[in-house]
Amino acid sequence: MAILNSIRKRGIFLILIIAMALFAFILSDVLTRGGGSSVEDTVATVNGVDIDRTEFAQLVENTQKSMGPNASTSQAVNLVWDRELRRVLMEEQYEKLGLRVESEQINNALSVYLANDPTFQDENGNYSELKMLEYVADIKANAKVNPAPLENWENYIKNVKQTVLENTYLGMLRGGLTSTIAEGEQQYRFENDKIDIEFVHIPYTSIDDASITVSDEEIAAYIKANPKKFEVEPEVDFQYVLIEETASQEDIEAAEAEISALIDNRREMNNLSNKIDTILGFRETQNYQEYVNSHSDVPYTDRWYTKEQLPAAIKDTIFDLNEGDIYGPYQVDKTLNLTKVIEKRQLPDSARVRHILIPLGLNRTDSITRTDAQAKKTADSLLTILKGNKSKFATFVKQFSSDTGSIENDGVYDWFEYTKMVPAFRDYSFEQKTGDMGIVKTNFGYHIVEVLGQKDFKDVVKIATITKEIEPSEPTINEIFAEATTFEIEAAKGDFSEQAKALGLSVRPVNKVGKMDSQIQGIGTNRQIVNWAFNEETEVGDISRFNVSQGYVIVQLTRKDPKGLKSIAESSAEVTPILRNKKKAEQIMNRNSGKTMQEIATGENVTVQTASAMTMSAPTIPGAGNEPKVVGVAFGKDVGEETGLIEGKTGVFKVKVTAINKAPDLDNYAPYANELNAGVTQGLNSNVFKALKESADIEDNRAVFY
Repeated sequence: MAILNSIRKRGIFLILIIAMALFAFILSDVLTRGGGSSVEDTVATVNGVDIDRTEFAQLVENTQKSMGPNASTSQAVNLVWDRELRRVLMEEQYEKLGLRVESEQINNALSVYLANDPTFQDENGNYSELKMLEYVADIKANAKVNPAPLENWENYIKNVKQTVLENTYLGMLRGGLTSTIAEGEQQYRFENDKIDIEFVHIPYTSIDDASITVSDEEIAAYIKANPKKFEVEPEVDFQYVLIEETASQEDIEAAEAEISALIDNRREMNNLSNKIDTILGFRETQNYQEYVNSHSDVPYTDRWYTKEQLPAAIKDTIFDLNEGDIYGPYQVDKTLNLTKVIEKRQLPDSARVRHILIPLGLNRTDSITRTDAQAKKTADSLLTILKGNKSKFATFVKQFSSDTGSIENDGVYDWFEYTKMVPAFRDYSFEQKTGDMGIVKTNFGYHIVEVLGQKDFKDVVKIATITKEIEPSEPTINEIFAEATTFEIEAAKGDFSEQAKALGLSVRPVNKVGKMDSQIQGIGTNRQIVNWAFNEETEVGDISRFNVSQGYVIVQLTRKDPKGLKSIAESSAEVTPILRNKKKAEQIMNRNSGKTMQEIATGENVTVQTASAMTMSAPTIPGAGNEPKVVGVAFGKDVGEETGLIEGKTGVFKVKVTAINKAPDLDNYAPYANELNAGVTQGLNSNVFKALKESADIEDNRAVFY
């Protein structure tokens, strides 16, 4: 009461304080946003063009839906990012060149893209612009009731315009990259002019690697001189300990008791009737689908299994049981299971059938729309006729069946396995006898099915399985949480690895993680950890705990590199051999300066070798491998002329040209010019985007939101 009185006395004062705090918060937000767009509203800025966060998020959501249930958000984000980045970069080029899309270009494109869609075809099956206009008018007229078709059409037209613009742009580039006849002749010479040579080759392996020292300073200088080869995006390394939230032995025993209680009947008081009811258990129930679906974490599956198709935990046991027997409880991974044998028999391994499908709704074969009752009546009528005269089956297939995949084969499906068809169709094909004919209903409609053949009969079993996840109890969860918290605190005080070792935990390193990466080995998709590692406030050595599906992860950041060049340590394996060979080449060239080929061969304990019919397009020297620089220098010499010492890829060379065999002149070098054109235009699309991307000024803020 005293506190309430105090608040009442200071009411106006408190209101002023709260108002000032709210004003400061709003002012801070305005200042942060700079009165306009900021990182809060912008996924990225590409050459000054902002990609709006809300629009980007909508595209990600739509893309993830279209990719299916197994697609991750990261996959959708990266796909949308590539598309949006390409759109912005390409639109910039269209604007610079003044490219526009005319109505005629759109109509021409639609005539190609919509040519095979019946909605836009005339009575002869040809694309009709009139049909297209009628369709657009119709969806516009119904837009208030159903706006989705109009939105989809507008997005489609937008994409068509982008495609037309891009094709126009790339067409202009191709036109500017056309090779001339002179270039075609040069290519012909490149491929067909040949020379014979004599050469000496002093391999770099003739000098011991240990005798050549390459310093870190030299590696650093090479990296600086060749920055494009060593550019890297921001990367982090971290290590983590996973403390899994797993059930204890006591939890497992409790779960076993719980699932075992489902086996036999139990008696319970009925509060409504005030009588004791008998609840059927798994042993006596006959409604397996209802019982399993009511008590299991995995729904009932009505099918037959061969021994090979059963789970490994029961495949060697189930066939030894009798119908009605129950196996279990048995553990598989983190589940407890009870399996009951419902029925045992023999079924074929494969079946051959023919069928006629009468669908619900429109049947494109006979152009009749039927209700469920009408489709069933049609199927019954056809079956009655076929039972009296099976020879009409093939004719009825062509007249009535809507299954276009089997019409050309008179409705026949040849020797398919048990799992290939939908359940009802499958059951009739495998459980009936050869020669049987009847009606089966599936999601596709009513099928008139005749079993033509069955082969390779095997023992099969039908089972019902109750599966229960083994979940840790609340005390176990509390103990695991305490363990994770203790390790996090202790690891922050001392050595991460030593603390893990002391608790019997394994440390898992994760290296070279990019800013937009999401997959972490041993954990799965987790953007939260990656974002923490790249956060400006997170420093090397920092530790943090994260909740994951498996339990708790305690992570330590071990390396954090900004965008730039690879380190000396990372580049050493690549750069050291290059610089070492360069030093070897200098030594070899210094000690052989001014010597003849024979003198070099004698002094270096090598031989003068020969090579014939060499071309510039295939610059391979016998015993040395691919040496384009050496062969190119040789092609610049006349017969009898020697080169100087040449620093090659595998060693130092000296070459003498012994013969030049020029290919005969051609009347027309156009085929070679066309060959060059094909080489240039192949991959033009991706190469243009790559070049535009490399030269663009991109501020990528995706990691802030995803």
